[in-house]
Amino acid sequence: MSALEWFAHKPLGGGIFWIQERFYESGNRANIWLVRGSQRDVVIDAGLGLRSLPEYLRDAGLLAPAEGAGPRPLLAVATHVHFDHSGGLQHFEEVAVHSAEAAALLQGDNYEAVTWLSDREVVRPPRPGWSARQFRVPPVRPSRLLQEGDVINLGDRQLTVMHMPGHSRGSICLHDKDRKILFSGDVVYDGSMIDWLPYSRISDYIASCQRLMELVERGLVEKVLPGHFNIFGAERLHWLASNYISQAGVCHKISTCAMRSIASIALRVANSRITSQ
Repeated sequence: MSALEWFAHKPLGGGIFWIQERFYESGNRANIWLVRGSQRDVVIDAGLGLRSLPEYLRDAGLLAPAEGAGPRPLLAVATHVHFDHSGGLQHFEEVAVHSAEAAALLQGDNYEAVTWLSDREVVRPPRPGWSARQFRVPPVRPSRLLQEGDVINLGDRQLTVMHMPGHSRGSICLHDKDRKILFSGDVVYDGSMIDWLPYSRISDYIASCQRLMELVERGLVEKVLPGHFNIFGAERLHWLASNYISQAGVCHKISTCAMRSIASIALRVANSRITSQ
């Protein structure tokens, strides 16, 4: 299967494109965002990597040429290293990730990447003989380590890094302050927030949600482009963040601890099988 078949995209205007993996039918299917600038293009998250995303961008005509010749520089930014967002980083020459998860990406740590993929989720295999049992996030050497407050300069737009741990220890949002757009990764999307994975931490998540609420209250966000599901606005962002905080009580913490233990065991078993194959 070609990259052109595997992916599909939708232009949102303002140099932003929404890209998805057509044949990965799962709640884990991540949104991929292409943001074009006057001097640099950025891909926010990269999907599973079963087909080459840069190849798709090129063949679909989404990489506009720079002045002179050839395309503008292309940077892939991982909002975090979970497998559904980081598997495709292997196909990019320039990769950025928060420093807290750089070692996991460099080592191809599929426990921290929470790699969990089944054949039934991939409704058309990317190539003959492919099996989900073969899948793993390969080691990738980041070319840029991100920290809170860093700015990714695209020329005519800037994306500010906001370190928002909780879902994972290196989770980030990217904030386009001028356009009041937040690329939120898995920090927040229109669904239940997941805080029971390895390296999830409820106290961090509460603090991150407080920051999200402050962004809305200060009028700094009008549109959220999340890591999963549909785009939503400031009012919904505020509700999702405040709702998480209100429900993060003792009972939630106890049940989350139990779920994390189960998930940790399952991931270690699954990834030990991958390693031994």
